[in-house]
Amino acid sequence: MLSSLGVVSEMGHHFVTQYTITGYPRELELAVINADRSIEHVKFLSGRWGRRCVIWRYDPILITSLTGEEWHLANFTRLARQLSGVVDEVVVSFAHFYKKTLINLRSSAASAGFEFLDPEDSSKVYLIEKFAEVAQREGISLTVCSQPHLVPPNATNASCVDAKRISDVRGERVHSQTRGNRPGCECAQSVDIGEYDTCPHGCVYCYAVKHRDVAKRRYQNHDKLSEFLSLTGRMDAFAKTKGSQLGLFELD
Repeated sequence: MLSSLGVVSEMGHHFVTQYTITGYPRELELAVINADRSIEHVKFLSGRWGRRCVIWRYDPILITSLTGEEWHLANFTRLARQLSGVVDEVVVSFAHFYKKTLINLRSSAASAGFEFLDPEDSSKVYLIEKFAEVAQREGISLTVCSQPHLVPPNATNASCVDAKRISDVRGERVHSQTRGNRPGCECAQSVDIGEYDTCPHGCVYCYAVKHRDVAKRRYQNHDKLSEFLSLTGRMDAFAKTKGSQLGLFELD
């Protein structure tokens, strides 16, 4: 999207980007862009449009035999140092083990030979607290996405769709009310126009891809001139905001 964002900006549109960089091994993220290359992307975004336009995400935090607590702390510290002065916020959260997530995760663990676990909340809070200490040293505030019970004293709840940040980028106040997408979510009212089974990255913890072969096929058949991520499935038009002239479609 990097080449397209310049066009979007020239058209007078403002945007905030969220970039996930975890640095996980290939057993967990089959086709994700290398972390060092991703950091260069974030530096480009921050340098051209300012730190307020880009947020670093280190989530989901997945504890496995490949990525234990000590591994995470060392890995997070390395990434935070590289992003010091580049971003002003990092959003974290622990993995949610939804039914379809568990199916894919168990299959991947068996084939790749690793184990995973869901730690006690006390262990999660401890690790997030250590992350927040590291982030603070690098001038980065740490927020926790939709898991208020895991927020330590040195962190805050995340507002991933943040009206204040969007206002800063836009240069004028954006009026919006908090209307989260799930319990614990503090996002401003917004509409998600994504679609399941469209990302080919193959992350074993993903909740948005149930069948990677379907996602890869949709990616390969994607029409870059289309308004939609996928032309398969049913298109349900919705425009819930009164007076809206924007046609939005949700595909499944």
